[in-house]
Amino acid sequence: MPRPQIPVAAGDVLTAAEQGRVCALAVSLGRDLHKVVARHQDLFAGRPFDPAFVTSVAMSVAFTAPEYTVEQLRVTARTVLWVFAADWQIDYLAKSEDELSAIADDCLAVADGSPPDDRHPLARLLADIRDELAGAPAFAAVQPVWRDELGRMFAAMAREWSWKTAHEASDARSVAPTLDEYLANADNLAGVLVSVTHWAHLGDRDSLDHLDELRVVAREVQRAIRLVNDLATYRRDLQWGDLNALMLVGDPTEVTARLTMVIEGCHDLIRPLEDTCPRQAAFLRRQIAFTRGFYQLSDFWGSL
Repeated sequence: MPRPQIPVAAGDVLTAAEQGRVCALAVSLGRDLHKVVARHQDLFAGRPFDPAFVTSVAMSVAFTAPEYTVEQLRVTARTVLWVFAADWQIDYLAKSEDELSAIADDCLAVADGSPPDDRHPLARLLADIRDELAGAPAFAAVQPVWRDELGRMFAAMAREWSWKTAHEASDARSVAPTLDEYLANADNLAGVLVSVTHWAHLGDRDSLDHLDELRVVAREVQRAIRLVNDLATYRRDLQWGDLNALMLVGDPTEVTARLTMVIEGCHDLIRPLEDTCPRQAAFLRRQIAFTRGFYQLSDFWGSL
């Protein structure tokens, strides 16, 4: 299936100077992420974690929040990196529900303030992120929300792991999720977790005053990103044994139509936020725009 060709709106075009500055921001974030990968090689030893993967993560953060500094975006970028590591650990390396639960339990204990268990490198990296977030004045107030989003992510990853495992085993007793159920489980992307981390670290008043509204919109943006990803990575998902929205419907145009509807709904939800918290609204808009552009030509993961 060819990658979707999606034109860029005129309002999204940056000047060459602006593009250069954002690319420089991405380079600086990428250097920091390479240091993180070097310190946690047991997490990033698989072939999909190639140098281009790290660069892609850095670019995704820089282009969705270009008005901030490296220092302001460092923990956001590290969280995106951690999410990919979590996906790899649970979706591809975990062999049983007990193993999956142990990883999730240790990470959630870290989120509650416990020291990381040495058995799980994912918990060690999360502890680094938690400790950096703890230095932000707003984090004490946002910590319960951050913890809740971590729990949602692990619950959604476990649900998809069960669907995928049943599918691989051709379990006649299992029922594949509907497209609605699949999209309702989009917390496995952890897009809301990343956004909450970003807002908690920045700690600006607009984010804190509108955090509940922002989470609702971010969850819908997450669903849009889920569909953009699936439309672009269908062949890879077949090869890797992943679930994909295109596997759940008889007509691929249903997925394309749903994507259009979800994106329109996202913009309807974002529009009122442009007056109350314009930077946060722009951040959410750019998440959709960057993802749509990026997946026309590339993918975050390398090869297995």
